[in-house]
Amino acid sequence: MSALPTSKLYARRLGMLASVAALAALTSLVNAPAAQAAPPTPISAAEARAYLATVTPRAEGSSSGYSRDLFPHWSTVSGTCNTRETVLKRDGVNVVTDSSCASVSGSWYSEYDGATWTAASDLDIDHVVALSEAWRSGASSWTTSKRQQFANDLTRPQLIAVTDNVNQAKGDLDPAEWMPSRTAYRCTYARMWVHVKQYWGLSMDSAEKTALVNTLNGC
Repeated sequence: MSALPTSKLYARRLGMLASVAALAALTSLVNAPAAQAAPPTPISAAEARAYLATVTPRAEGSSSGYSRDLFPHWSTVSGTCNTRETVLKRDGVNVVTDSSCASVSGSWYSEYDGATWTAASDLDIDHVVALSEAWRSGASSWTTSKRQQFANDLTRPQLIAVTDNVNQAKGDLDPAEWMPSRTAYRCTYARMWVHVKQYWGLSMDSAEKTALVNTLNGC
């Protein structure tokens, strides 16, 4: 067999190298860890600061008349899946659900405290702006339908799966009273809080606004 011309040999080698590179890239994609899911991306720190500059603080309203039942949740999203199960599937990695949409396996990283869990029962779905906080900030005058939309808001960064006892410790506290113990997440948390309050037209008290400004100024 006669030898290939140099130009054809060079072309063949380039083709082989390209094939090897493509295979390596494909293998990398297949073996890459699953992307960590998360709530919708909040407004930027700059946008949050700009909005806060327009906010006139108002004293927090009364809790009189408040009940979680006035914020119906968890609503059905599709089929047998409600808002809680939808958030668990969104925020977890390799989440497997059963016929009733309950999460039976998976892995969840709690952004608030840096803990990782493999049982859905160890997680709560936190309302970033708590329902009672919203009530005292203007939601007391809303219709029940609007409060239901707020309590099940998957479009804004209002719902997030976190360690259950951390969520319970947070309760209905605002950023002047509680921030995630994981300091690396505080900027994101402040952006989430401002985004939700801005969209829903909820008021802020003076201490709350100051805490948000101070946090965002370091972002």
